[in-house]
Amino acid sequence: MTTVFKEYLNKHNYSGFDLKAVLFDMDGVLYDSMKWHAKSWKETMDYFDIPSTSEEFYLYEGMVGSHTISHLMNREKGRDATTQEKESIYKLKTELFSKYNDGSLIPYAYDFVKKVHDEGLICAVVTGSGQPTLINKLEHNFPSLFKKERIVTAFDVKNGKPHPEPYLMGLEKAGNLKPNQAVVIENAPRGVEAAVAAGIFTIAINTGPMPDKVLADAGANIVLPSMKALFDNWDEYRKSLI
Repeated sequence: MTTVFKEYLNKHNYSGFDLKAVLFDMDGVLYDSMKWHAKSWKETMDYFDIPSTSEEFYLYEGMVGSHTISHLMNREKGRDATTQEKESIYKLKTELFSKYNDGSLIPYAYDFVKKVHDEGLICAVVTGSGQPTLINKLEHNFPSLFKKERIVTAFDVKNGKPHPEPYLMGLEKAGNLKPNQAVVIENAPRGVEAAVAAGIFTIAINTGPMPDKVLADAGANIVLPSMKALFDNWDEYRKSLI
């Protein structure tokens, strides 16, 4: 496994890692919420007569909601969504998500965050979500592990994932770090693309209904099947990241 770390360092002309922080996506990495996002998006699009599939929303995860709406509107209606349409569509999606979401965590998410926090690493969240129902639960579910000033949401950026801005801001909020001083934990291709574009070593956790190849093709340095697998392998990875 040391090969992937060496390949990253060679590609970016770094002599080594100086790990200071772990940047976590939220939906599908910390919270088992993507199924509710997908269900809410699909029902919303059905209501507004915009054809879609539940599965495709796993691919759009991390994108700002308005961008998801614009993408589908252009694809299905051949035009941009109006500001009013974006507001109405996203309002219904948010209401449905708040109704369906049960707040459950991804297995081993807490254990892993606690582990890296106790190792002295900064833990930050970089999410494309603007859902206050989830963001407000971070302190409840991960007490004292994430500080509010180290959370990047859809409200903080002009360009959502797959643009690198969210993860570049994550580096900034984690302490003005360089890319080789952090690792990203993602689960979505758009998020992986954003992290890779920001130049950060990226571990993808495949918690969605997609082939591993989708995440690998997006640029993930490592693809794992679960947070448990990351928890179990972390000590070995850590040796290469010091």
